Amino acid sequence: MVDVFGMSVDPLLVASFIVVGVVMMYLLSKYSEGGWCYSKARLDGKTVLITGANTGIGKETARDLARRGARVILACRDLAKAEAAMTDIREDTGNSNLAVVKLDLASLASVRECAEKIKREESRLDILINNAGIMMCPEWQTEDGFEMQFGVNHLGHFLLTNLLLDLIKSSTPARIVNVSSLAHEFGKMNWEDIHMRTNYHPIHAYGQSKLANVLFTRELSKRLKDTSVNVFALHPGNVKTELTRYTSQSLGLLFRIIFMIAASPLGRIVMKTAVQGAQTSIHCAVEEELADKSGLYFSDCAVKNPGKRALDEESARRMWELSAEMVGLEKKVE
Repeated sequence: MVDVFGMSVDPLLVASFIVVGVVMMYLLSKYSEGGWCYSKARLDGKTVLITGANTGIGKETARDLARRGARVILACRDLAKAEAAMTDIREDTGNSNLAVVKLDLASLASVRECAEKIKREESRLDILINNAGIMMCPEWQTEDGFEMQFGVNHLGHFLLTNLLLDLIKSSTPARIVNVSSLAHEFGKMNWEDIHMRTNYHPIHAYGQSKLANVLFTRELSKRLKDTSVNVFALHPGNVKTELTRYTSQSLGLLFRIIFMIAASPLGRIVMKTAVQGAQTSIHCAVEEELADKSGLYFSDCAVKNPGKRALDEESARRMWELSAEMVGLEKKVE
């Protein structure tokens, strides 16, 4: 027996608790890693564009696809950070066929400039990964007056994708991957106040933008039927990245406590790393078995059923028409 805080405790019992605790923490950490992309597919001769590729899961997706031999274009708002990321990826993978392009998704003018540059300088675009995003920020507006999360997470990518669509279709078989979130399940389209001018809440705005991602995927897949362009949406998992940087200033006490826990040693165990979080994006981009599939939603490198609102065909059509009107898109894909 040993004395612990004035109590006699069997050392064997203490050791057993420690062993059980360590094993449980290990199993929890392995479970939290989620699915893994095991495809060995090469991408030599292919061109990939990834938005928000200077950090987090975007950067790790870029690193993986560069390692597979692809020409990878990092489309980012901060060119200095993008150049640093490109240098890191080049040194790590040995792939020098990398490029950086300026893209600010909060500006439709920047989106158009980026698309024009890509169409002018690239002969093909095999994979487009709409990865960049903003999460639960204060009530901000984009350059064009859109609610920031809806504008960046959905409208910017909606316009970019459509402007690059002819190039993508000429590079078939091709893929478009939209990084959404499990948050789409609590999202709701506020059709009468899409920018939430009268009742803004960062969580509701984020959920709406992520639901828009899945609805966009559904409608785009329908419109691209028989073109050999496959479209997928995905939830990357609970990943510790810069995406959470605004939550502490915009959320209530309960959520601040949750994010404090997420930043603790326990949080680091139950949250994915950027490498782990990138696996489903990579899976959707390269997995050979998905060649004849489109319009699916993934989580942990497996097909999952999205939320009920994301399955509504009328909402998907309405989302497309509203988005096209907002960004001034000419009708081309029918």
